[in-house]
Amino acid sequence: QVQLVESGGGLVQAGDSLRLSCAASGRTFSSRSMGWFRQSPGKERDFVAAIAWNGGVKYYADSVKGRFTISRDNAKNTVYLQMNSLKPEDTAVYYCAAHPTGWTTSSVARGYDCWGQGTQVTVSS
Repeated sequence: QVQLVESGGGLVQAGDSLRLSCAASGRTFSSRSMGWFRQSPGKERDFVAAIAWNGGVKYYADSVKGRFTISRDNAKNTVYLQMNSLKPEDTAVYYCAAHPTGWTTSSVARGYDCWGQGTQVTVSS
């Protein structure tokens, strides 16, 4: 198991950038794939991006491709989500999640077994 704590959310204007961080505790972080998901009120939790254990494989939702970048620093037990050109429709609570395997870039939320508490991102128009 890993414990995950997200940070970096906030209120920004359309077109601005934010970088979310997810700090992990636990010895298995570096061997796990990591994902970012988001959830708006009344909607399901949607996939945003995922990264394999070594950062060599990444996968993005079509809605964020070209604007968001996922990365990780295993020495710091941290995964990041750089969000550029933010849009009002990006407004959501953003969650990071750890997958029990290391090579997947799965977009299926139920496959991830550890979740953070979430950080709010609000983009005003």
